Amino acid sequence: MPDNRRYPKRPVLGVGALIFNRGKILLVERGKEPMKGYWSLPGGALETGETLEEGIIREVREETGLEVKPVKVLEIFERIIRDAHGAAEYHYVLIDYVCRITGGSLRAADDASRAAWVPRQQLSRYEITTGTLPVIEKGFRERGQARRPVPLQTGREACSTIETYEGHQRRYP
Repeated sequence: MPDNRRYPKRPVLGVGALIFNRGKILLVERGKEPMKGYWSLPGGALETGETLEEGIIREVREETGLEVKPVKVLEIFERIIRDAHGAAEYHYVLIDYVCRITGGSLRAADDASRAAWVPRQQLSRYEITTGTLPVIEKGFRERGQARRPVPLQTGREACSTIETYEGHQRRYP
């Protein structure tokens, strides 16, 4: 089956989960390209007809065995991976949610080859996908506020980071 995420006609919408437990964040090691072998947040591409909430619940269950409840949107950003000629080989718009565990038991599955609870102090020991560490750090800073509902913002005010594979970032107020 061809990889329709490579050289897409339009960006692919993806969701990611920041799941905290006793001062640790849940990371999964990517088992497939792009970025196979890198550590990241559990998540993946939204399926047609699926709501954002349904997508994050499904992706976390598939990759980790955990059941979650999305609590709030933490970050919206782009990940563009260019080929040697500068063409957009992969282009994702990612919405990262803070999630609360409601059930299940941790096991790596589907696109994840491993799953681990990582203390904040040990994050530097992991090869983490570009742009993910600032989101994790933001989550650690704001996790005390996660229980309060936050209205979903749209447009430019919702997008605080635009990121490319080369690691160049532009911040918006």
